[in-house]
Amino acid sequence: MELFFRYLLNGIGNGAVYALVALALVLIFRSTGLLNLAQGEMALFSAYLSWWFTTHGVPIGLAIAFSILLSMIGGAVIERVLIRPVTAPGKSHLNVLIVMLGMFLAINAISQLLFSTDAEPMPKPWPSVSSPGDPVGRSARLLDIGNTSISWAVGALALTLIGLCLFLYLLLQKTKLGLALRAVASNPASARMVGINTSAMLMVGWALAAGIGALAGSMVAADRGSVSPGLMTVVLVYAFAAAALGGFDSPIGAVVGAMIVAIAEAMTIGYVKALSTIELVVPFGLILLVLLVRPTGLFGRKVVERV
Repeated sequence: MELFFRYLLNGIGNGAVYALVALALVLIFRSTGLLNLAQGEMALFSAYLSWWFTTHGVPIGLAIAFSILLSMIGGAVIERVLIRPVTAPGKSHLNVLIVMLGMFLAINAISQLLFSTDAEPMPKPWPSVSSPGDPVGRSARLLDIGNTSISWAVGALALTLIGLCLFLYLLLQKTKLGLALRAVASNPASARMVGINTSAMLMVGWALAAGIGALAGSMVAADRGSVSPGLMTVVLVYAFAAAALGGFDSPIGAVVGAMIVAIAEAMTIGYVKALSTIELVVPFGLILLVLLVRPTGLFGRKVVERV
């Protein structure tokens, strides 16, 4: 039973990370109908920004806040300069795919060019225990449940996810901006007819997604203790699996899907040692299963078009 709770807690911690990236994917998909293949690399660049600020004496919490702000501006610029021209009416979907893949490669390369090609130590925004050979240290214990310890990392990641979900709920359901975003996501033509600036709303959607990605990338780097060029590659795969499982048009589905994927991964690797070196079999298997059984995901809505 102790092992079960340990694997469960590991799954919850990883699930919070996957959920943050999956929420960014869902926000962009809901507003534009696109899957942002470069979401992980955008989050990586943001994590490097947070690290860079800390090397110049900025506290880690403030560094993450600066990174989120700059990433939101960058997300809006990317939508206006790179995405909008290739999503205009009459443009081929292949153009969008090429641009996304180009962004994936370019942002990773720029991150290495501007910051570092090596793993750089990332401070933690929660209590940690350091040692002479490990200045970053490991997460301190938050509380003990029986023989199982819950670290500050798991608690901080879970609270971050809960806070973000609350923020998105209030933004999307209780504000005029949220109403406009939902209107554009539901029916851009009708939203345009009632006077909503759909172009501006698309930029806001990309900005929000970039900000969430920045938070996710910085938290992942802090949890891992370092930021490196390959930091978000595997995380993006799990986030795609979570979004596919929950439904690409459902924020709630993204969170639920992330928890299912992460806990399934933790339990499978924990109890089936043969899979410990091929852990990606879990997300890929779930993606395949969802596409075969329920393509819209657990919480996704089936789109019905009038002809």
